[in-house]
Amino acid sequence: MSDPFVAGAEVAGALASHGAVVALETSVIGQGLPSPRNRECVDRMSGAIRAAGAVPAWVGVIDGTVTVGLTDDQLGRFSEPGAATKVARRDLPIAVATGALGATTVSATIWAAAKAGIAVGATGGIGGVHPGDDPDVSADLLELARTPVLLVCSGPKSIVDPIATTARLEELGVALVGFGVDRLPFFLAREAPVELEHRVDGPAEAAAVAGAHLALGARSAILLCNPIPVSHAMDADEVAAAVREAEERANRDGVHGKARTPFLLAALAGLTDGRSLDANLALLEDNARVAGEVAVALSAARSG
Repeated sequence: MSDPFVAGAEVAGALASHGAVVALETSVIGQGLPSPRNRECVDRMSGAIRAAGAVPAWVGVIDGTVTVGLTDDQLGRFSEPGAATKVARRDLPIAVATGALGATTVSATIWAAAKAGIAVGATGGIGGVHPGDDPDVSADLLELARTPVLLVCSGPKSIVDPIATTARLEELGVALVGFGVDRLPFFLAREAPVELEHRVDGPAEAAAVAGAHLALGARSAILLCNPIPVSHAMDADEVAAAVREAEERANRDGVHGKARTPFLLAALAGLTDGRSLDANLALLEDNARVAGEVAVALSAARSG
């Protein structure tokens, strides 16, 4: 078979010259956001990374190949409603073998980033431990425990339990570092009731942590937790009430597994009259900006 893993031309060139590159998931455009807001997401995140001086590396499975650095035309295929299947790390061999159009989650994206030699990634919120007596646990967590990248995020998604998720990450050896904050960001809300042990106050400090992490040969990820911009932050109690209603709808409709997160996010958008969608786009763009700045600082430090 042909090579099942490739880097796009721009990304390959940047990596060869030790330039700054930021890995990005395609599940956010394939399943996480509705059309045409998913195309807006691509433009805003890519633009923020390029403005920082880095190269965006969108990751997805296309025509039987895990591709790190999708072109605009290729990304257009992922943004078509229902065109792409959701692909976690465990699903990659099946997507490659079947030739499926696979939109990668955080777990698949950071695996591909590390394989390509990319040290920094960006996403919105990570998956985690869902509430309930028999909680669903995102595959993101295990992959974060065994993949050496720095991932910029706005904490766990608002649909998971932040306290249980933090405890699981600590158990797995994943470091959480606040970006200018001492409390864990909670996706659409600025913070959850979780104190963070570590904090940095700028891209250079974050790059120093990432550089030390790589030099030590650590095999787990670092989560750089960047809160949603104040201008788009939502009230935590309002978000919690909307999440409870969304969970009730999902349970009533029997929505489980991979379909649950997209269902809940769509329900949140409806329950908040679209404000959660606007907030999500704002934090994605800001996380991309921070990741770009950290990647540039790390590239400069590593090149001397």
